[in-house]
Amino acid sequence: MRHINYTLTPTRINNAKPKDKPYKLTDGGGLVLAVLPGGAKTWRYQYSLLGKRSWVTIGRYPEIGVADARDRHTEYRAMVEQGEDPARAKQQDKAERRARAAIKADDGQFKAFSLKWIDERLADKSEGYRKQITSRLDRFVWPEIGRKALDDVRPADVLRIIESLRPTPNTAEAVRTNIQQVYNYAIQKLLVETNPALPLRGVITVPAAEHHRHLSEKELGRFWRAVEKQGAHYATIAATKLLMYSMCRKAEVLRAKWAEFDLDKAQWDIPAERMKSKRPQRVYLSRQAIEVLELMAVHSGEGVYVFPSTQRASVPLGDATLNHFFKRMDFGVPEFSPHGTRGTAATLLREHGFSKEVVELLLAHGERNQTAASYHHHELEADRRSALQYLADQIDRLAAIEAAGNVVSIGAAKAG
Repeated sequence: MRHINYTLTPTRINNAKPKDKPYKLTDGGGLVLAVLPGGAKTWRYQYSLLGKRSWVTIGRYPEIGVADARDRHTEYRAMVEQGEDPARAKQQDKAERRARAAIKADDGQFKAFSLKWIDERLADKSEGYRKQITSRLDRFVWPEIGRKALDDVRPADVLRIIESLRPTPNTAEAVRTNIQQVYNYAIQKLLVETNPALPLRGVITVPAAEHHRHLSEKELGRFWRAVEKQGAHYATIAATKLLMYSMCRKAEVLRAKWAEFDLDKAQWDIPAERMKSKRPQRVYLSRQAIEVLELMAVHSGEGVYVFPSTQRASVPLGDATLNHFFKRMDFGVPEFSPHGTRGTAATLLREHGFSKEVVELLLAHGERNQTAASYHHHELEADRRSALQYLADQIDRLAAIEAAGNVVSIGAAKAG
């Protein structure tokens, strides 16, 4: 993030007198102090995220001094840079604190036991995921049945909750599932014998999931040409290219660290904690991927992250940056997203004769058999290297055909 030259001083703040209408004293970088007609002075951070203007309250002055306000401002700016909404995060934190403060020691209450379930059964999940669950329970479930004893909650109570959410079926089913999970744990703890959410499966029809759009070969050629022509920052372009070349997920690419790469061996070892499957993944790098990484090494090789933020090198490029880049790219497929690169690459490889087993290994899809998963981590190296090199070469050919305006089919071009 760029350096901010803050301007406010305690003297200027203390001398600011209330007026008939609220007004703001600007400190810098979106940090302001609102002076209200009653004399109260409140720190706020004004920011823009996903094209929308918003703000979050930091706290009152002088309880929150100038230095503390600026420290909080720095934290919030870093969140925005990574595509996170500070106002929403603050609301979720507040909901969790409020919920815990209101709980009595009686685990027999639904609210108290559901928090116990979060603490004990979701301990291995991310903090963001736990906050999401807590926020969902706080908004939709606890106001209705939070004070009820576990034994007193009936299917009718759960039905009333999910029926109120029928206009948003995905949320309704998520709420029902969370209640069911809480009661599954209560049954294991021998606190209850029945699950009031279980009979209600299917009451709300959830629409079929929409799969991420993948590109045809002709569209892929246009896409690859558009990447260079869009005029984005070099780190954004490089991250987009490695996303396609590696077939990895967006988070795995954007948070890649130089310590994970061995360019001499043309391989990238992603640790288990950064993988969705929670198992390490080895990516064999094509010549084109190596070129991208060598270019980035000139700019970021002394740092931790391969693709650092354009504003602050100590944090990785934000998810929102790549999302925005894909949204504004003009190549005839407006709904294409970063996740669609995986399906595009997988489809291309399968259509050109690579086996399902190889493609599944490249996608790091979960292997149900743990022994097989361990065995396959280093298996089929030659096939996986060949597949990723073929993918990169094919992308080059498709882009060249697009550049030349050649209408010859890919099959004919390959035959020639």
